Amino acid sequence: MKLSRPVIYALLGLVVLILGLNWPVMATGVKSVAPIWMGALRIGTATLFMVAVAVARGTMSPPPRRDLPIVVSMALFRLAAVTVLVFSALELVPAGRSSVVVWTSSLWTVPIAAIFLGERMTRARWLGLSLGIVGVLALFEPWGFDWSDSGVAIGHALLVLAAITNAATAVHIRAHRWTIAPLDSMPWQLTAATTILVILGFAVEGPPVIDWTPQLVLVVLYQGLLATGIAFWVQLVILRNLSAVSTNLTLMAVPVVGVVSSALILDEDVTTSLLLGLILVILGVAVNLLSDRASKKEPTDVLDPQEVV
Repeated sequence: MKLSRPVIYALLGLVVLILGLNWPVMATGVKSVAPIWMGALRIGTATLFMVAVAVARGTMSPPPRRDLPIVVSMALFRLAAVTVLVFSALELVPAGRSSVVVWTSSLWTVPIAAIFLGERMTRARWLGLSLGIVGVLALFEPWGFDWSDSGVAIGHALLVLAAITNAATAVHIRAHRWTIAPLDSMPWQLTAATTILVILGFAVEGPPVIDWTPQLVLVVLYQGLLATGIAFWVQLVILRNLSAVSTNLTLMAVPVVGVVSSALILDEDVTTSLLLGLILVILGVAVNLLSDRASKKEPTDVLDPQEVV
């Protein structure tokens, strides 16, 4: 279905708002529910939504054997592992700062793709990666860091690991030759991820202890329906009508919204180091995206189901 440019950009703006606002929503959620169970609630809700969509479309059929490796990779790493890492980090690092660190995932795809796919590291890509790394260092504030506070260091490490995990699965997606449409594979990825999270939740955190307040219901619905199911679906619609580079450049506004919304909703401080890190990370991602456009290889990895988070 061909959509007009105003409609496409309105949808793109909607996705940016949904994903950006999701950071303070996630931070609110982990104050009420343990991280793994919070992830299980989010992914489980998204599973119900995407299964309903697949049944309505008549596409609820098992993925071909050829696609099983990518389905497992997405479920285990992109969905389950990244979700646990991010929710665990949000207990230690402010939501706005977390949104910027996780957004560096598209930077880490560059060296990973160079190693495993043989993609060439151009000067522009080195520049983009360097800008992003300096941005992360600025966020970490090593010059004023309290080294006795191990929690903050662990939180940042978890976020960087989440970004690198996102990047690694993105490279796997880039290398995989799909025989099933991404939307059709989502119910299976989400179902597998939910199963993993539930098992992990019982093993690590024990039986869930959840006080179902109206606020928590809204948090779970927002994450499962809006930030996971609907945001992914809308992104696929956008990609059919707009180039991947243009879409990804616009989506760089997500961490900006994450920082601003966290400051407004959670009263988080917007420090000079946070602004500097945000600017450097955005510049790094932009340089890489424009480098890909110059080489006529538009990236698609930034738009897989979960830039999660």
